Amino acid sequence: MKLKQLEGLLGGLQQFSDPKAELEQYPTGPHIASRMLYTAENSFGDVTDKVVADFGCGCGTLGVAAALLDAERVIGIDIDSQSLELASLNAEELELDMDYIQCDIKNLGLRAEFVDTVVMNPPFGTRKKGADMDFLSVALKIASQAVYSLHKTSTRDHVKRAALQHFNAGSAEVICELRYDVPQLYKFHKKREVDIAVDLWRFVPKSI
Repeated sequence: MKLKQLEGLLGGLQQFSDPKAELEQYPTGPHIASRMLYTAENSFGDVTDKVVADFGCGCGTLGVAAALLDAERVIGIDIDSQSLELASLNAEELELDMDYIQCDIKNLGLRAEFVDTVVMNPPFGTRKKGADMDFLSVALKIASQAVYSLHKTSTRDHVKRAALQHFNAGSAEVICELRYDVPQLYKFHKKREVDIAVDLWRFVPKSI
């Protein structure tokens, strides 16, 4: 599948109608999501025929992208039941077969040998400090092959240090810097749209 075709399909997905601020529910736009998964597959071979887990899947954009790129199995994980309902509807709309688990990422019981690749756009930790690092810590325990994750560029040094020193990463590489459009979703947002710099990271867990 070509990148433009992938982005077009993701652009048709339903998004949050009533996002929850405490969960930092911001949609991952089709531009970023398509490039994230397309790069994971075409540069590294981490999607097609792999078991892919979408952490904090929200409306399911990253998981849907993985399924469209012929992942063997896709598992969407989120704490919010309404998000999982929306993700399931989006998958059905495109006739994709995906699995979903409702749980807090910190309580996830998946075994490392079961999941090849984790993809995620974690909470940036602006509402709940350290939420992004909780996601990364668990992802590097679960993925046997690679973790792809978005983090604010301003946190680059912190993310790299935490991944390599504390979270079992054998390597931590920024693949590219992207612009993330945060629309005015919540009452505390003063501007109609904010454009922030984010890094697309590829982490490889240390082999046991």
